[in-house]
Amino acid sequence: MQRLASSRRLLRAALAPGRAHSSLSAAAVAAAPENGAGAPKMPPFAYTPPPYDGPRVAEIAQKRAQFLSPSLFHFYDRPLNIVDGKMQYLFDEDGRRYLDAFGGIATVCCGHCHPDVIEAIVNQAKKIQHSTVLYLNHAIADFAEALASKMPGDLKVVFFTNSGTEANELALMIARLYTGSHDIISLRNGYHGNAAATMGATAQSNWKFNVVQTGVHHALNPDPYRGAFGSDGEKYARDIQETIDYGTTGRVAGFISEAIQGVGGIVELAPGYLPAAYDMVRKAGGLCIADEVQAGVARTGSHFWGFEGQGVIPDIVTMAKGIGNGIPIGAVVTTPEIAKVLTRRSYFNTFGGNPVSTAAGHAVLKVLEKEKLQENAFVVGSYLKEKLNALKEKHDIIGDVRGKGLLLGVELVTDRQKKTPAKAEIAQVMNHMKDMGVLVGKGGFFGNVFRVTPPLCFSKEDSGKICC
Repeated sequence: MQRLASSRRLLRAALAPGRAHSSLSAAAVAAAPENGAGAPKMPPFAYTPPPYDGPRVAEIAQKRAQFLSPSLFHFYDRPLNIVDGKMQYLFDEDGRRYLDAFGGIATVCCGHCHPDVIEAIVNQAKKIQHSTVLYLNHAIADFAEALASKMPGDLKVVFFTNSGTEANELALMIARLYTGSHDIISLRNGYHGNAAATMGATAQSNWKFNVVQTGVHHALNPDPYRGAFGSDGEKYARDIQETIDYGTTGRVAGFISEAIQGVGGIVELAPGYLPAAYDMVRKAGGLCIADEVQAGVARTGSHFWGFEGQGVIPDIVTMAKGIGNGIPIGAVVTTPEIAKVLTRRSYFNTFGGNPVSTAAGHAVLKVLEKEKLQENAFVVGSYLKEKLNALKEKHDIIGDVRGKGLLLGVELVTDRQKKTPAKAEIAQVMNHMKDMGVLVGKGGFFGNVFRVTPPLCFSKEDSGKICC
């Protein structure tokens, strides 16, 4: 068994995120030594951030501890003060450059401060920052039209929100209103948000408070790595039918799932699962909801939306994160018939469809096309996954490499046969990787999976810095 501590090469290869600390004293931050020795040389990059003269780490940490919620945590033993960003790179208070392989949790799609997106934001902000959707404005209509053009089938009606949680909340309500049923089926290990209905649909104890959560049934997760049936999607789907038969009246409101579970550790649903599950749910009168908050918007490379990889067309699609490249925006897309249920009462969102946010979203779609970022995600992601699999062959601590495009996961285990989560090891590695200038996320139910979700402008040369 090879341990991370004994292999510097693996430390570079293991794609570490940071340990979450709920608190850190300002004194400890101030006393922490600088550590960048031995960092790999970054590729040349034609940008130097302006000198930073704002508050330093210690001062910010002190204010954060005093004025912000104690529920907020940060990565790393010595937290980063990120003050600048450009494309796939971030810069700290000392001007040190970091390769961003996390993308703000799969949010930065085109790259940090992409000039076309910034121009769209600034131009719109100069005209009007906010009016209300009660008045007409072309920005929201133009973006809705462009977004609808990316959807298959009759998915042509868009409702804008501020986040993925809001989008999923709305989607679940629509399904219940349209069907007249209350029961929702979601998957174990899935994450859909932290509001009332979405917390109920989420199936990881780490993200659930002890509050009322009703009408949700969590079906067996079709996890090819840890699941009982390997990659046989149809066998997992039988649990959907059993859930309907034994846990409901036989009629359900809907089924919600990610095609690739993000917070759950970049878990690809077993092949053939969604077609079988969708068929069972629809026969029970339910609607099928695709949560594309992390897997959507060209990130998987092979398709624009994650669900397309399983050959299905949902009844409702939710999205956020990548569609705004960092601007707060989410959306629900459904059919004209289903959308009519919201006219039964007044349903409103003050900032959903804000002109600045929708102008940014429209610019994102244009950049994706102009710079062929979906194709880049496929080429670079395939290359990176191949390199990671090669590392897996050399290092026993890498139990699984999975995902598509630039939505990749690397699961660390201390025993490949037992698949024992390598919790302590991943925490150690995350700090080494940061010190070497590479930032990656962490997730999975056991917190032992590296999440690689960089901006889609990531290059093969950048990938080499992860796998060197």
